[in-house]
Amino acid sequence: MPLPLPKSEAEIAHVQSERKRIAFERARQAPFHSKRLAGVDPAKLDDPAEWRKIPILHKEELRALGEDEFYGEFNIAPRHTIWEYWRSGGSTGKPLFYPRSFEDAPYCLLSFARGIQCAGLGKGDTAHISYPLGIHPVGHMYARVCQAAGVGVNWAGSGAGTPSAVQIQLIRDLKPTVWMGMSSYGIHLANIAEAAGIDLAAIGVKKIVPSAEPLSAAKRAKIERCWGAKVHDSFGMTECGLMAAEDEGHDGLRLWTDMFYCEVLDPDTWEPVPEGAIGTLVTTSLFTNHATPFIRWSSGDLVSLDAGGAHRGPFSVFPLLRHANRTTGFFKVRGVNINHSEFEDMMFAEPEVNDFKCEVVTAGDLDQLRVSFEAKRGCDAAALGAGLTVRVKQTFEVTPDLVILEPGTLAREFEGAVKAPRFVDRRS
Repeated sequence: MPLPLPKSEAEIAHVQSERKRIAFERARQAPFHSKRLAGVDPAKLDDPAEWRKIPILHKEELRALGEDEFYGEFNIAPRHTIWEYWRSGGSTGKPLFYPRSFEDAPYCLLSFARGIQCAGLGKGDTAHISYPLGIHPVGHMYARVCQAAGVGVNWAGSGAGTPSAVQIQLIRDLKPTVWMGMSSYGIHLANIAEAAGIDLAAIGVKKIVPSAEPLSAAKRAKIERCWGAKVHDSFGMTECGLMAAEDEGHDGLRLWTDMFYCEVLDPDTWEPVPEGAIGTLVTTSLFTNHATPFIRWSSGDLVSLDAGGAHRGPFSVFPLLRHANRTTGFFKVRGVNINHSEFEDMMFAEPEVNDFKCEVVTAGDLDQLRVSFEAKRGCDAAALGAGLTVRVKQTFEVTPDLVILEPGTLAREFEGAVKAPRFVDRRS
């Protein structure tokens, strides 16, 4: 590997000090950054006050660039040095395609290799990969490093490429020990299996490796319950690479701070928050910056960062990153804000709910919250619906219109979507 695991915090601090200067000099080569970095002394970057003179880079600034501006002013790698392109993860506006150079490649691969090492994957495992394949990097990068580590791979891809029913059949027939995919698709596959009368938990998958979505405690519990497997979450950005993964402690994600210099800042003052407090994640890529020099990049993720953790393995030298699992998604129904993530947590915390969708519709002169759900096979759906009505009313102060669906209805409706559209505003 191009960068061995550090053995101490002092070793990490030495790498950060050395690589911050390199990251600064690479960023200064880009016309986009040259004026922004004027007045910053590269010899004093270890001084927090000097480092904070570097302006925060926000998503809106990149989105404002035209295609020619991005490749001509932000990218610093000549075309003949480009290894591949990674699609940006944003869901709004025109996506950007970040070039990764051949010099970036070993560190891109290393970041993902650390992810499977942290989760304890190795020779003897086989992985069924349901991430989208192609310009979204997470699927093919995980597949590459799995194979390099002696882990067998089925490159299934998302439901858009390999229908979900076929994926369930492949999992039954090939009996992988690991499933990799977005957490929402893991729930979707579980619902497909339930509708077909298949006990997914009995197949033999031992570990689940999701990424690309925040994972709440309720969502994690539902996935582990449905699959009969342990979740090892992971986190990354297309701007940087895979940045963190869960070890056996399952109490946060170990953040590769020797590869990514990360700050947790107050979103109002942009000053550092105390250790363990929630703030905005700001990242500087220390090695994967030969083409796109991301320096003090604000991803919009709300996180906390602290040392420690339950597991004392080789990755325990790194601090623990924890997502706040906050979202700006909400409905306003009759003057009441209904937060999407809070509603999802409430529904998935109920073991007898297979899946659901939540819609706001117009009923006469009033807005109506319509909640359609599927009950687990063999349970009393009417009694479950009555209980959910009370719970929604108590929690969100809105009485829902409950609709009981036949098992498999939502699985068919959500099939082919990268992320299940569980929340839809249908008001005219």
